[in-house]
Amino acid sequence: MRFDGVFEKTLIIVKPDGVQRSLIGEVIKRLETKGLKIAGLKLMYLSEDKLREHYAHHVEKPFYPGLEGFMKSSPVAVICAEGRGAVDAVRLIAGITHAGKADAGTIRGDLAMGMCNVVHCSDSIENAQAEIARFFEDGEVFEYDKTEYLHVYMDDERA
Repeated sequence: MRFDGVFEKTLIIVKPDGVQRSLIGEVIKRLETKGLKIAGLKLMYLSEDKLREHYAHHVEKPFYPGLEGFMKSSPVAVICAEGRGAVDAVRLIAGITHAGKADAGTIRGDLAMGMCNVVHCSDSIENAQAEIARFFEDGEVFEYDKTEYLHVYMDDERA
């Protein structure tokens, strides 16, 4: 059974601190436990050009060189997740940007202390679409049905 027309895709990047601390599986577990589907997943090194495009709003800020160096220090895990309200759901799961102030129970609140905050996540549907296109090539994001959606979203369909 396909739940058409109500699903969003969003982007999550497990940053170098998350990769180095072996937290990729924990991030994926939290996404899947929430009921989100992993539609794309890969490890990659981020180039200077890709980082400048992704962080265009920060390039002229004094902290940008450090940010770029950090994001190039290790491969990152790039994830495309799909589900109802995926953008908002992932932002809720991730917690606020400053990990030391993030709520317990969130990725950042449980797994980080400062500005090394384990994950990046898209902040809007429009940015999610642009970011997914930036990090995934054609054929790297998959469309498939999950039978568990009958259980995760059952009340939405039958209410």
